[in-house]
Amino acid sequence: MLKTRLVNQPRRVKQAVALLADAVMGIIAVWGAFSLRLDTLHWPEAAQWWPYVAAPLLAAPVFVRNGLYRAVFRYSGMAAMRALGVAVLTYAALFFGLLVVMKWYEVPRSIGVLQPILLLLLVGSSRIVARLWLSSLSRSQRRGMAISRLLIYGAGSAGVQMANAIASSHEFTLVGFIDDSPAIRGLTINGVGVHMPSDLPDLISKYDVTDLLLALPSVSRSRRNEILNDLQPLPVHVRSLPGLSDLAHGRIALADIKELDAEDLLGREAVAPDRALLARNLAGKVVLVTGAAGSIGSELCRQILQENPSRLVLLEHSEYGLYSIHQELQNALSVLRGRDGITTELVPLLANVRDHARLLDICRAYRPDTLYHAAAYKHVPLVEHNPAEGIANNVLGTLNTARAAVETGVSHFVLVSTDKAVRPTNIMGASKRLAEMVLQALSASQVVNFDPDGDPVGNTTRFAMVRFGNVLGSSGSVVPLFRRQIKAGGPITLTHPEVTRYFMTIPEAAQLVLQAGAMAEGGEVYVLDMGQPVKIIDLACRMVKLSGLTVRDKTRPDGDIAIEVTGLRPGEKLYEELLIGDNPVATVHPRILKAREDFVPWQQFRGDLDLLREAVAANDTATLRGILLKHVSGFKPDEQDSDLLGQSVA
Repeated sequence: MLKTRLVNQPRRVKQAVALLADAVMGIIAVWGAFSLRLDTLHWPEAAQWWPYVAAPLLAAPVFVRNGLYRAVFRYSGMAAMRALGVAVLTYAALFFGLLVVMKWYEVPRSIGVLQPILLLLLVGSSRIVARLWLSSLSRSQRRGMAISRLLIYGAGSAGVQMANAIASSHEFTLVGFIDDSPAIRGLTINGVGVHMPSDLPDLISKYDVTDLLLALPSVSRSRRNEILNDLQPLPVHVRSLPGLSDLAHGRIALADIKELDAEDLLGREAVAPDRALLARNLAGKVVLVTGAAGSIGSELCRQILQENPSRLVLLEHSEYGLYSIHQELQNALSVLRGRDGITTELVPLLANVRDHARLLDICRAYRPDTLYHAAAYKHVPLVEHNPAEGIANNVLGTLNTARAAVETGVSHFVLVSTDKAVRPTNIMGASKRLAEMVLQALSASQVVNFDPDGDPVGNTTRFAMVRFGNVLGSSGSVVPLFRRQIKAGGPITLTHPEVTRYFMTIPEAAQLVLQAGAMAEGGEVYVLDMGQPVKIIDLACRMVKLSGLTVRDKTRPDGDIAIEVTGLRPGEKLYEELLIGDNPVATVHPRILKAREDFVPWQQFRGDLDLLREAVAANDTATLRGILLKHVSGFKPDEQDSDLLGQSVA
């Protein structure tokens, strides 16, 4: 079929065909202009041939310059027509000027007016015909496509722009708009009716609606949550447009449609950050972030960049991870530089926090004012199966980074910790609690002997630890896992029906870490108010329902997605806690509390750290577990050693 063959041609071939067609239409427009002007069918003589030659030669570069051949004809709309109008207007000025200057014999100057008008009509009509022809599908093609029937929630500018984009798409059929403004109820937008939210159940049933798009980029989080709660029982797949800041590029396209974000799934209002606290240790400072490519580390970098530090040092062990976050921040910096005057210098450095000498060289070279230590192994089962590596990275890596900070006079050092450090049942949580205790002990010491020659070095670094729970959307989080499982048709795997976790979004957690670090005087363990804990099974059910599907269980055996209980993994707890002791102290921030946690003085602690280092080198898991049991309050490990290397050797 000619249409299929043309669509499947390389882009340059299609551009050449369009350019050739426009050249032919340019010649036809010259003939038409002569014929109209002379009131007879024209045959050129002598100098009259020159306009036939000049028209396509002038039009081609003007049309290319104005982007007429970048548009995809079957999706082109008003923007393409505006570009055509500008191009023809430019061409008309050049063509008329050429006729005036050259004064060709028997070539009326009115040709310079008539020909561009005819050219605009011909080329514009060709674009419309091409769009209709190329975008039409045969019945067999339509039967082979799954076309979603869509409602758009929000009849504002974003909703109307999305409706225009959908008009050129074969993915969706727009059924109607939903808007809670009574003033526009019953009206139509581009022939599509506007309905009230109360009409949703009837509309979904009547028109077999499969998808609902939230086109509410400026609505408050609380109102958005109310809408999502109302939509949850309805059998439609709910998706969304990004917020206003993400749509700042201008026109909205189909590519902007996305799955509901973590904030939507959490269903909780985030607290606005205290801008003064955010900027206190960042604006104009040299800031270093370890684990800069991780879920929390990368978000810390994004937030820090907006506060305009003089230099942001990205420290990361993964080469690809460092490359990715550096590229992302460079792109963000180019926007922030023009919009907000951000002048930060980005410094990407490969390093392992287990290499103290490398860390020391970095801190000596760049002299950071503030250091955020986010580098850690965090996946509970993996650390449980590789305990020596987990402890080496989480405990000794923290000690190495703290030593480098002390020896180079870093002003503030902030450790990103976890709720799993509280009465842990796993190696990962215990290692993070021991890392906290390292910093508590260092902070309480008047003098810390880190000099290789044995000379005392004064400790002026203010250490702080920030402890919070799970972050939605991070690597290893249940949200991306559940999304993949729902997309695959299930089942959703759940370790236990009663598993409960504290949740926070990555941006909110990062902002609170920065604000807590700014309050530090030395040795504080800050705890973030994570709101109410969430049952994982409730989160899974919410995700299934907002995907337009149903949960398969005893009450609904014909449901779409089953939830399969697999049993708790090694070291996993049913419930997480944020405090070891009681009576946390309030701070100036409503979502940040200060915990009262015991620790061991440095001089009593240092010997066990040396022993810990030796046990890591020897992969002596028995000694490692013994040290953790000695120092970590409430540590209750599994009776069986889960070290995969030890099991293999045995």
